[in-house]
Amino acid sequence: MSAGAGRETGVGPETGAVLDTTDSDAPTVLWRALVRLATERLAAAGIANAASEAQWIAERAGGFDAAELIVGLDEPVTVRCATFFHQMLDRRAAGEPLQYVLGRWPFRTVELMVDRRVLIPRPETEVLAGHLLDACDRLAARTVVDLGTGSGALVSAVLAERSGIEVWGTDVSEEALAVARANVAALGRRAVAGRLVAGRWFEALPDDLRGRVDVIVSNPPYVAGHEMADLPDDVRGWEPHVALTSGPTGLEDIETIVAEAPAWLTRPGVLLLELAPHQARRAERLARDAGFTAVSTWPDLAGRDRILHARR
Repeated sequence: MSAGAGRETGVGPETGAVLDTTDSDAPTVLWRALVRLATERLAAAGIANAASEAQWIAERAGGFDAAELIVGLDEPVTVRCATFFHQMLDRRAAGEPLQYVLGRWPFRTVELMVDRRVLIPRPETEVLAGHLLDACDRLAARTVVDLGTGSGALVSAVLAERSGIEVWGTDVSEEALAVARANVAALGRRAVAGRLVAGRWFEALPDDLRGRVDVIVSNPPYVAGHEMADLPDDVRGWEPHVALTSGPTGLEDIETIVAEAPAWLTRPGVLLLELAPHQARRAERLARDAGFTAVSTWPDLAGRDRILHARR
């Protein structure tokens, strides 16, 4: 029996009210009706992918995976599942990002817990994770540092997909670290190689790591102060500003990381930074000035300059 099935049934397809199902003749509502209702409501709220999002909300509410929902569309909905479904639907229709509504989001091979304490993992950062893993392989890395770890996405990717690597994640936000710790703990035995510490950039790290880090990676705040007003409402209104902008130019944190990284890296060692496309040339100059010998910028999935690669 699927997670959505049960004798206790749910929500009126027209009013959304919870039904009293103690009467055996009480009407039932099927998952198909709830998905249809949600699609219509989300579309009316101006959400572009209304049909897909309605299905994702149903999957989360009913404990289905995608294939199970297809099979279970004509099964009755329990009151508990229906209540959860409508709570999520209300939040999404009010403009809250889908990832926060669901409370989790896939990132490469792992599923991350996400909420308003952390940035939502994005495809650009999955590209960064791919380059990070490649760098680990090329260097036979033993130690990796993720600066500004947020949800712990990059730390989790390395721990889940590689073994024998000590992975450090830092963040100035204790709230973000709480999320990261939950995500790393979810990896089970692989979590023992992860270290999550509070502090600003390199200040969080123990001094004995100096000169022995193989790869430093970061997705730092890089939105300029004047650009914040141009961000989509569901970003500016919901995601933590401290993780979005570093100051007037958006380069403040990038400058700090690039300048201090060489002292922490082995030789050879690699720095990987996510940035905005228009910052690429400036970031490359910063890296060369800091003493990196091989500097380039790699594209994201849309072909835009996105990842600074600097090697000692």
